[in-house]
Amino acid sequence: MVARDAKDRPILLVGMMGCGKSTVGPALARGLDRAFVDVDHEIEVRTGRTVPEIFEADGEAAFRGLESDTLAEAVGEDSVVALGGGAIAQPGAPERLAKLGTVVYLRASLDSLMHRVGAAEGRPLLAGLDEAGRRERLEEMLRDRRAAYESARLLVDTDGQSVEQIARTIIEALGIES
Repeated sequence: MVARDAKDRPILLVGMMGCGKSTVGPALARGLDRAFVDVDHEIEVRTGRTVPEIFEADGEAAFRGLESDTLAEAVGEDSVVALGGGAIAQPGAPERLAKLGTVVYLRASLDSLMHRVGAAEGRPLLAGLDEAGRRERLEEMLRDRRAAYESARLLVDTDGQSVEQIARTIIEALGIES
């Protein structure tokens, strides 16, 4: 049944910043011969501003509106879509995303996330925080978003796996071949 559900639907990658959505997405899209869409990148192209610039000038609520609009316009049946880390945590988003496509949660440990986000350049929700502050903020966001992330159709742990292994795991778990 999973294969029938996922075969002709977009695959929506969700998870915390640093979990690998923007890295795994292109590999998964190649493996399935699908288009790849990174919602944050699309927003930047459409607005001519970076995500941090949008957050700073307009605030998170305005960004979330752009995110929702961009997702609705950019997603296609044969696509793999990387969403921003907080996209699924917005009110009503888990249900909307489940109707739109097959939601896959890329889960990474706090230590992996800390390593991957590094100094958090370009990460507006971590801007200006030292390492301890970034860890505390990531922990808080993980706690707050856990239920939304875990509402995904498929959960894939990314720690200790290569990009290719993660993509193959998703393809096999969903029973999809290109």
